[in-house]
Amino acid sequence: MATAGKDGKSQLHELQQIDAGKYVRYTPEQVEALERVYMECPKPSSLRRQQLIRECPILANIEPKQIKVWFQNRRCREKQRKEASRLQTVNRKLTALNKLLMEENDRLQKQVSHLVYENGYMRQQASAATTDNSCESVVTSVQHFQRDANNPAGLLAIAEETLSEFLSKATGTSVEWVQMVGMKPGPDSIGIIAVSHNCSGVAARACGLVSLEPTKVAEILKARSSWYRDCRCLNVATLIPAGNGGNIELIYMQTYAPTTLAAARDFWTLRYTTGLEDGSLVICERSLTSSTGGPPGPPAPNFVRAEMLSSGYLIRPCEGGGSMIHIVDHVDLDAKSVPEVLRPLYESPKIVAHKMTIAALRHLRQIAHETSGEVVYSGGRQPAVLRTFSQRLSRGFNDAINGFLDDGWSLMSGDGGDDVTITVNSSPSKLLGSVNSSPLFAFGGGILCAKASMLLQNVPSALLVRFLREHRSEWADYGADAYSTASLRASSYPILGVRASGSFHGGQVILPLAQTVENEEFLEVIRLEGHGFSQDDVARDMYLLQLCSGVDENAVGACSQLVFAPIDESFADDAPLLPSGFRVIPLESKTVDSLQEVHAAARTLDLASALEVGSGGATHPATEGASNMSNLRSVLTIAFQFTYENHFRENMAAMARQYVRSVVASVQRVAMAISPSRIGSLGSKHLTGSPEGLTLARWISRSYKFHTGADLFRSEPDDEPQAGDSLLKLLWHYPDAIMCCTVKSSPVFTFANQAGLDMLETTLIALQDITLEKILDDNGRKVFCTEFSKIMQQGFAYLPGGVCLSSMGRPASYDQVIVWKVIDEEDTHHCLAFMFLNWSFV
Repeated sequence: MATAGKDGKSQLHELQQIDAGKYVRYTPEQVEALERVYMECPKPSSLRRQQLIRECPILANIEPKQIKVWFQNRRCREKQRKEASRLQTVNRKLTALNKLLMEENDRLQKQVSHLVYENGYMRQQASAATTDNSCESVVTSVQHFQRDANNPAGLLAIAEETLSEFLSKATGTSVEWVQMVGMKPGPDSIGIIAVSHNCSGVAARACGLVSLEPTKVAEILKARSSWYRDCRCLNVATLIPAGNGGNIELIYMQTYAPTTLAAARDFWTLRYTTGLEDGSLVICERSLTSSTGGPPGPPAPNFVRAEMLSSGYLIRPCEGGGSMIHIVDHVDLDAKSVPEVLRPLYESPKIVAHKMTIAALRHLRQIAHETSGEVVYSGGRQPAVLRTFSQRLSRGFNDAINGFLDDGWSLMSGDGGDDVTITVNSSPSKLLGSVNSSPLFAFGGGILCAKASMLLQNVPSALLVRFLREHRSEWADYGADAYSTASLRASSYPILGVRASGSFHGGQVILPLAQTVENEEFLEVIRLEGHGFSQDDVARDMYLLQLCSGVDENAVGACSQLVFAPIDESFADDAPLLPSGFRVIPLESKTVDSLQEVHAAARTLDLASALEVGSGGATHPATEGASNMSNLRSVLTIAFQFTYENHFRENMAAMARQYVRSVVASVQRVAMAISPSRIGSLGSKHLTGSPEGLTLARWISRSYKFHTGADLFRSEPDDEPQAGDSLLKLLWHYPDAIMCCTVKSSPVFTFANQAGLDMLETTLIALQDITLEKILDDNGRKVFCTEFSKIMQQGFAYLPGGVCLSSMGRPASYDQVIVWKVIDEEDTHHCLAFMFLNWSFV
């Protein structure tokens, strides 16, 4: 027995030996054991491999080196498998995209032929120039049969006509489509996006690919309220089965108004779902009008009836899985019923494209991305939960802007001014659900909303919202007066809600939570450090759940918004939210080139773009690029929500009105500062805490040369007034970050050039709240303290490279720092200048 066992072990050992030193044959049991370890740790250390041999007797006869080789081969196979899968996916996308582009090319060829025919016909008509009216005989009138929306046969006739009209828009030439700027087709792009030109109403069209089956795509698209953020409600009034396994639905839908200056819209539509002979699914929809049986009733109170022309979705299955989607959204929003200044919001096909067409495609891609398992969970929450938070923030902000009567909102009398509107809701259960039973409302209370809308001139929406997101202190740092502070303290619910976001003593820390596939929307938690209502309060952190969207500078014509709501540290999935924030919607102007708006939105986010220095009060003309932006306009809507107790309602209303007015003034100041027309406009004002800009530039340059013996700039301008202006421009646009700080126990920055502001991610105004020790790391502070005496005696010093932190907490590396004393006209020490060479964000 021993001999037999020994012989068997010997044979197994021989099988495991390297054949000519190159190959080892593993048993299934050994492979299973190695696979278990690989799933836990694909790249085990040497110690871990030795431990594996000790713990698994079946691996005892395999050398550690061979186990290392096995793991290397296993990782290589895994990488090859993933790469093969990726290439197969890309190949499927390219095949489907090629088919899509061929269809689009055929459609465009038909459109060209149609236009050529029309052109030839018009030429013949013009050349004839006769009074012969015989051509009237060519005109034929199509007799439509009587369609009655009150019986199934009539509804089916309307549905079939809707289907035909929709398909002609989706794949034909019934609408003249124009490609949207910045929307290029490709395997990783959102799709091919076009907007209407010279047609009734406004329309948008899209073609795209998603990795979802057609039935799943249809299910998602029909649930419009889950992805169309302006959809308040969608109710199916009637459902009638139709042929081909389809159905006809009569739908009533309400949509939010985007601003406080116009009424909301509602629709009565017929939606037809059916299948085509080629296996495609179609969901088409159009309004029921007086000519098609008429809508079931007049518009709801505070709503305007809008019309949906033939629209819908054509969903085709792709080989190997996935779907190819054609989307058409065609609406008439009754622009005549709104003030003339707002009509571009209701006449712009780009806005329809962003709000509906592109939103649908992005939502589908997001669902596909989550289904594939590629989304990284944040905070242990499912992606669907995070999407729900985004939807709740958007919906709550829309509810605050619109203030519908059936939600319990009522208008509160004002103080004589009409700039800020105050609405109150004493029955917030419809909006917040269980929050109505919170201690805040134990003695009676509700929600108060202060809101305002205004026109902004020459400010790209994406640029403004990005600035508001990154520089909260520029618009929210206002103190509350005595009675508002008392009312805030009286509330047990975190009413610091929105008011608290406007009064914090520390900085803000942005904690990313989730973002969409296209990065057009960010969900994040904002921690406001060291918050307190007054100097007597104990400083504590406060948290906001924040949604930022539309900050992509390539999204021409898109709405941009920043919405936030207070949360506690527990951040429960069902936590009540009181959203507040900002929405900026561009008003499309026919005189503004879309590409110019893209370039303007890509600028830096600093108020320093409005730097005004010099003497004499003269200002320089704006740059050519800025002058091209002179007709860019947008509508800014601000809404802030507060909770209140009944005995503090009047005080809270007065505080909210004043607070929103302060925010409006601050945002207007920011908007003026970052306006593209201000670029290159160097005026005559003094920098806060500094001498005149020209004087400071001369001191910095002269002191650098005096201490180091070298010129700061390659070509120093002559010492003349206009040359001094050139010197300031050289300093301002110098590629390395140059900044000045006071010489105190805690040095504070007083000036920085453009590169310095970019490195610190701040503005000239907020710069004075930043101390030197805040940006230097431990090593940098030690080096500076060691070299400080040398700097003061010798006048300058070279500090080694390292890492510093911006005001947003981002690390930035630099190769070297040159520090020198800045001497004024009387040869006295004015400040220290720092120059960070070759800096970049890590």
